[in-house]
Amino acid sequence: MPRFKRKKITVDQAGRKHGFRSGLEEKIIEQLKDAGLEPNYEGTKFDYIIPESKHIYTPDFPVCEKIVIETKGRWVLEDRQKMLLLMEQHPEIEFRMVFYNANQKIKKGSKTSYADWCDKHNIKWANKQIPEDWLLEIFDELAKEEYNKNNK
Repeated sequence: MPRFKRKKITVDQAGRKHGFRSGLEEKIIEQLKDAGLEPNYEGTKFDYIIPESKHIYTPDFPVCEKIVIETKGRWVLEDRQKMLLLMEQHPEIEFRMVFYNANQKIKKGSKTSYADWCDKHNIKWANKQIPEDWLLEIFDELAKEEYNKNNK
């Protein structure tokens, strides 16, 4: 009688099975939880307009009203263009990037890395995990939001 063998799946496949698109997103969720924050994975949507057409962007981690954390393994041209449009059309939001490899080049043969591109466009970025100072800023913003909500 043949035995049932469970098919092994990759971390990325497991993440998609449980609602994540990448292993990096799952790691960031765990880091946010460990810090005492609710990850709110893709819990907010923002409208944005590509000239002549309207689109909807769902950020990975809208951690508070003013800060959104986006995770990227591969960051293709279309996604970089979308980020510039979002920044222009939502100046009240600070978009921050966490990369699987911030030193990855934006395209084959380029000297520009994802980190370089972010620096050029004044986007805060991190490599593989959220920096402690970002977490402190998030908690400060959440406290301000709570204070403003209670004192209206």
